[in-house]
Amino acid sequence: MTAVFVHGVPETAGVWDALKAHVGVDIVTLSLPGFGAPLPDGFEPTKESYAAWLTGELASFDEPIHLVAHDWGALLSLRVLAGQPTNIASWVLDAGNLDDDFVWHDLAQLWISPGGEEFMEGVLAMSVEERAALLAGAGIPESGALDVAAGIDATMGNSILSLYRSAVDLGAEWGPGIDQISGRGMLIEAENDPYRAPGRIAQLAERTGAQVASLAECGHWWMLDDPAGAAAVISDFWG
Repeated sequence: MTAVFVHGVPETAGVWDALKAHVGVDIVTLSLPGFGAPLPDGFEPTKESYAAWLTGELASFDEPIHLVAHDWGALLSLRVLAGQPTNIASWVLDAGNLDDDFVWHDLAQLWISPGGEEFMEGVLAMSVEERAALLAGAGIPESGALDVAAGIDATMGNSILSLYRSAVDLGAEWGPGIDQISGRGMLIEAENDPYRAPGRIAQLAERTGAQVASLAECGHWWMLDDPAGAAAVISDFWG
């Protein structure tokens, strides 16, 4: 069975490369438009556009698939799963619950604010090495920070700002759909993830019936912190 992996922000599909080497199934990694892939003509990088895009990408597989998604890929997947697609055999996400009291982390709030452009301009003015150091400070392991830094360009920067500004009220707008999600699911809880509010993964698990897998000593970029261990957890779930 094919597994489809969806990355997050500010990343490209390359964030999965280390983990892919430890997974024994056919893998397709999707690239969000504007994130290491061109923006299609007329594509507006908003949460609804990305959700519609992902819905179409996943629907293109004729056979059942395993869905694995991280960060914004996981949030978009929640939206897609709320529509109850029929070809998702299982899903693995690292998202937390969405509801009226959802609050974005500090960096996201900066991107949403009028200071977002100045921040992005500063990042793009850096060398790749300087950018990698900044990302390492944000939690990306040094082993993967350089590759992630190399993928950041002006298109990605603009897409990030547009995406987050379309999602100011994400919890209120997308939260109700979570109650429609069904199927075999697992939520990854990286114990050292500073971007996840405590308890929200447990709340999402209760609403969806998903099981929870804790990754000790892993942060937000768990697929880079411990690719072999994360692959083993996911493969065991599939098995």
